[in-house]
Amino acid sequence: MTEYEQILQQYWGYPKFRPLQQEIIQSVCSGKDTLGLLPTGGGKSVIFQVAALSKPGICIVVTPLIALMKDQVDNLKRRYIKAAAIYSGMSDKEMQLTFENCMYGDYKFLYISPERLQTEAFRRKLTLMNVNLIAIDESHCISQWGYDFRPSYLEIVKVRELFPHVPILALTATATPEVVADIQDKLGFAKKNVFVKSFARKNLTYNVYKVHDKIGTLLRMCNKYKGTGIVYVKTRRETKEIAQILQQHGINADFYNGGLDSKTRVQKQEAWMKAPDAIMVSTNAFGMGIDKPNVRFVVHLNIPESIEAYFQEAGRAGRDEKDSVAFLFYNDADIQTLKDNFEKKFPPLDNVRDVYDMVCTYCQIGIDEGTGRTRDFVFMDFAKQYQIPPMHALNCLKLLESEGFITMGDRDDVQSKLQFVIGHTDAYEFQENLPAFSSVILYLMRNYTGIFSDAVHINEEEIARETNSSVELVVQKLQKLADMEVVEYFPASKKPFVTFLKDRKPKNEVVFNGKKINELKERQRKRLLAMIQFVTTKSVCRSTQLLAYFGEKNAEPCGNCDACASKKKQEIAVQAISQEIQKITQTKPVTVSELVTLLPAFDENQVKAVVKSLLDQQRISYSNGAQLVWVE
Repeated sequence: MTEYEQILQQYWGYPKFRPLQQEIIQSVCSGKDTLGLLPTGGGKSVIFQVAALSKPGICIVVTPLIALMKDQVDNLKRRYIKAAAIYSGMSDKEMQLTFENCMYGDYKFLYISPERLQTEAFRRKLTLMNVNLIAIDESHCISQWGYDFRPSYLEIVKVRELFPHVPILALTATATPEVVADIQDKLGFAKKNVFVKSFARKNLTYNVYKVHDKIGTLLRMCNKYKGTGIVYVKTRRETKEIAQILQQHGINADFYNGGLDSKTRVQKQEAWMKAPDAIMVSTNAFGMGIDKPNVRFVVHLNIPESIEAYFQEAGRAGRDEKDSVAFLFYNDADIQTLKDNFEKKFPPLDNVRDVYDMVCTYCQIGIDEGTGRTRDFVFMDFAKQYQIPPMHALNCLKLLESEGFITMGDRDDVQSKLQFVIGHTDAYEFQENLPAFSSVILYLMRNYTGIFSDAVHINEEEIARETNSSVELVVQKLQKLADMEVVEYFPASKKPFVTFLKDRKPKNEVVFNGKKINELKERQRKRLLAMIQFVTTKSVCRSTQLLAYFGEKNAEPCGNCDACASKKKQEIAVQAISQEIQKITQTKPVTVSELVTLLPAFDENQVKAVVKSLLDQQRISYSNGAQLVWVE
């Protein structure tokens, strides 16, 4: 058993790695910059976690997904591995405490959002840590050729400059050959070094059907395929409506979208994770970072905007390597809607300037200020206040994000956090001297492991219940303890936010990179056309099409998808028609028209196509002009 397998066994309980995991770990632990391409569910996080645990020091993990970093931090803590996260939306005080814990608390992992890297002060604090590895999750975000480019990822190279001898491990599940090369270039790899696991999912069958009654088709499918499933839709309204329809037909279903409060989202997610047969109807807000291995089917009721997005979402089925199915239902209107929405994604730049100016005013950001500042930002309230159509406002905001002006997100801390800043003995003496705080302090000391060395999640309702108090009074006491510098208290916050990445300029001085935006539009147009081509190409195996998109040429057909099934059906029909033609033409000469009449069970065009094929093969020939006979 290798050193890395021992770590895997100790913390995760697995005796062996999945294919390529250990090879990638060995590569980066030998000091080589490494790019690992593993499909969704391929175990990317375990790779950098095991690598970092094998070396002294702390691993810096860059990821754009706040919910995912929180989930991974919690999972590591449950394995008694010290981990923390710093992301947009945290207070300066909370970030400072996290930094101190990482510098002096023997932490192994610090997760950070890429936007944090844009300030020199933040990067300078990283140099105070003993960094052993820089892990870049969702590394395709650094490439302008990628489907989810984020300008803030370009700041990662500045961290590399601070730690020239620390290897970089870049990981992604979706990258074309062009993006693979660009990732290594942007991250400053000393030498090209890529490990690629085939994108083929032999246990996952892809099916694409053009249907008129999507709901009826979905109901039939849910009754046929038992077990856990995910149904992806476009809008928040649809999530609830379709879940209710499924429930009315006796199907165990729920809905999930970004408009729900964080506590509700977590409750729904946990219930779905535990249930053996639950179906979640969701926007694409659901699924990222959720590792439920026994998802038996994934359904798309609309066409995703790119093959990368479709591949990632469909790939959430069958992670246990058992047979699973992905369905995509569409109609002609969906294709037109996709094209129309694409054009709306790139509003006139003057409109984008207007929206940026409004956002700054809404958030009370003055001229020549703003860099690094985070403000509450309730999108629908903003759109209503300035009387902007929500979709237009959202497209403008996304363009501002892609140009590096702002970043948006949700503060979805479901639980508050707290840490003692005085020692255990001092805390005990403090509660003896101030009896009003005694019950709360003693409960915290006795029930929250690690609260003197780390900011841990607490539950004010639970504390109130166990100390025979009200939640309001508990919150007041915790805030008072924070004022007296006994604890650091971070109440849960659920409001969405916007972080400003540049100082505000007068509207007429706001400059965009028009050339880059046009290039971005053209790349997105190509991805859109590739998605439409995938949906409408029914003669080529679905898996083969997907693999070709990601650079795996000449893949064998899966034999199970709708295209392969149709081909099999056609081959069977051709064989049956050939046999019937042989029987007829061996008995008497007939014309093509007579053959069609004698074979009413088969399509006329198909009969004529088989006749042509048999003529080409010289298995039949013309006799007496227009009559066909079998050639012995």
